Parts: sequence; C-alpha cells; structure tokens
Amino acid sequence: MTVSVQSPRALLGCIADDSTGATDLANTLVRNGMRTVQTIGVPAGAALPGVEQADALVVALKSRTIPAADAIAQSLDALRWLQAQGCRQFFFKYCSTFDSTDAGNIGPVAEALLAALGSDFTIACPAFPENGRTIFRGHLFVGDALLSESGMENHPLTPMHDANLVRVLQRQSKGKVGLLRHDTVARGSVAVQHAIGALRGDGALRGDGVRMAVADAVSDADLHTLGEACAALPLLTGGSGLALGLPANFRRAGLLPERADADNVAPVTGPALVLAGSASKATNAQVAQWLAHRRPALRLDPLALAEGAPLVEQALALIAAHAEPVLVYATTSPEQVKAAQAALGVERAGHLVEQALADIAAAAKARGTRRFVVAGGETSGAVVQALGVQALRIGAQIAPGVPATVTLEAQPLALALKSGNFGGPDFFDEALRRLGGEA
Repeated sequence: MTVSVQSPRALLGCIADDSTGATDLANTLVRNGMRTVQTIGVPAGAALPGVEQADALVVALKSRTIPAADAIAQSLDALRWLQAQGCRQFFFKYCSTFDSTDAGNIGPVAEALLAALGSDFTIACPAFPENGRTIFRGHLFVGDALLSESGMENHPLTPMHDANLVRVLQRQSKGKVGLLRHDTVARGSVAVQHAIGALRGDGALRGDGVRMAVADAVSDADLHTLGEACAALPLLTGGSGLALGLPANFRRAGLLPERADADNVAPVTGPALVLAGSASKATNAQVAQWLAHRRPALRLDPLALAEGAPLVEQALALIAAHAEPVLVYATTSPEQVKAAQAALGVERAGHLVEQALADIAAAAKARGTRRFVVAGGETSGAVVQALGVQALRIGAQIAPGVPATVTLEAQPLALALKSGNFGGPDFFDEALRRLGGEA
C-alpha cells in the first residue's frame, strides 16, 4: 500500500474497530486537550487537510465482526499509515462491552500489532466508568450487572455470555493472558509497573510469560494510573476510558502544550436526519421517546426489505414531506431481531438493514441534508462510507462517548456517530441541537 508521509506532528496513533468506537476515543482525547482527526478507513493518495495539525489520529475501521485475518490485515495497514505520520505510541480501541467472539477479533489483532511493533506486552482494559463499564477481578460489569447479564448476551452479532475477560481474551489469543488486579492498580503507577514487569518477566524477574493482561479499573482514577504506568508501552488496547491518562504523559514529556480549544469546530446548519440500526437497550429507549412525541419516523423491517418492499423510497418520501428531522430506524426488540435472523440468516439480516440505511443517507445528502445522527457501530460504518466521508474533526461532547464531528471538506457535514449503548432517552434531540441547529 502507498502511504503519503506528512509532517510528523501527531503523537498518538489509534486504530478503532468501528466508527462509533473511533469517535468515542477521539472524544476522550479532545476533552483532555488533544486536537484530534478521525479518518474513515486508511487514507490513501493525496494528503488529508487538517491531519498535519492533529495531536492524535484515529483510524476508524469496520473490522469488529469481519474474519480475523481481514481484521488483522486492515489493522496493520492502519498501523503503517500512522507510523508514517510520525506517531510515537499506538492504541487499539474496541468496545467497552468487549464485543467479540471466541474467534476474535480483539486477541488476534492485538497480537498482530504487538508483533509489528516489536513489543512483547500490552494491557487490555475496556473500562469506561462514566458509562457504567467497570472491571474487577477481570470481570466486566455494565452498571451493576455482569456483562453476561446486561443484555449483551442478546447481541445479534457478538453475544457476550462470559463476563470474565481473562477467559474471553485467552480463548482468542495464542499468547498467555494474565490479570492486573485492582489491589495493585489502587497502589499507583509504580506498583502497576512492577506488576507488569513480574507478569512479562523483565530483567532478573521470573515472569509468567504473559503477553496481554486484563487490567481492573473501577474509576477514572484507576484509568489515569494505568495510563501513567503504561507511558512507555508501544501499544495499549482497550476502551476509550484507558486514553484518559495519555495526554498527560505527552505533556510531562514536553511534547504536548496545554490546549483550551481542542474541541473547536464550526457549526453546520441545514436539514437533519436520524438513522438508527442498533438493537441495544439505550437505542430502543431513544427510539421510543422519539415515537412517544409523535415525531415523523419510519421503521425498516428486514423481512420486508428481503421481499423487495420499497422502504428506502418510502423513507425518502417521508423526509421530503417534512421540514423537521425524520427518524428512520431498524431498532427493535431482541425477540424480533432473532426472528429476522432465523428467517434470513444473521449476516443477510444485518446487511439488508445497513445497506438500506446507507442508501437513505446517501440520497438524503444529495438532496441537501447536512446533519446526521446515527445510532449503532455497524450502521455508522455503513453510513459514513455511503456519505463518502474521508475524515472528521472532533468537536465537543454531546453525551459520554459521543462527540459532535464535522467533515474535512469544502461543504462540510455534521455527524453524531453513537454506539448503540450510549446516550440517554433524549439523545437524538440533544445531538441535533449540538450539531448546529435546533431539532
């Protein structure tokens, strides 16, 4: 692959396995004073405007549920591009609910990145306490529930039936997986560094030969501790919360100035559209609130799409008939999702919905829509590709894990790309307001 070398200004290079995860991570970095640009896929050809001014670069892939070999290849391409931009440390970002299967892709991608960087150790920490994701004794909690009892056991693509991340990651990995316990993290960064040395076997220590360690974290303070302790590691892996402490590392090293304007982006006005493909509890609540207010909306039924129903055309007609924003959604109950998957197959059911939402987004853009709120990681990936988005400047936070973003092009679009699990019931209206105009 040909990469275009740019001025080596960026300090942190990040690889995210979906679009909403990328914006979640970028949001954390911007809130902590790093000017951040997110690319959609690995850039090729001409240099992207704005990249040379970024402190952090985030490459958004769509690799969470593809075959592991393809995810590895895409992630290594992203790593090479980030290295060409001069990045000094690298971050592999995945969902705070560790969305994956026993085949991957978290373990295989992390091990491939470690090998490419010539490193022998990293940590895995998807904790995000601000959104209720905490890890204790290696077990991931969503709020007060174990991951396996949180609703994630019903995820249509990556059902999570085991809350013990050490076991989950070990089933995906060739190297040994260990645990950084909370009692160690609570003693501070020096204690964590000693524990890492013992796990990997540094110097005269007789280590356990651990290549990846799941790190406990129940508070933001724990994440800051982990970030400081891991400042010298070439690669970190986890959720966006783990990035909380990284900007301070660069400041201590004299590489990053204090910034008060990292989230400055110009507002975008114009017609707006809300697209929801997630089946998560949070997105179901957001759709329910929209419908309760009798706002214009159309549901995409995958069974009807499979039969050739003109739902895309109906959605576009509904958008044209209303001056206010329209919601087009496939969000439904886990039972209905399973019924559609049983009839169509998991892959086809998901593809039909993603393609329909992508087609609607592209047609709406051509007709003048400038603001898009998108719910769901897979959906967001399909939509940004259909919109032809190459890169995003990251703005201020709308909700924890979800920033406002603006495309880097002559006629910019404003987008809010939301993980299915994020945001309160009124998220859609709040996002529309924060993207540059009243809902």
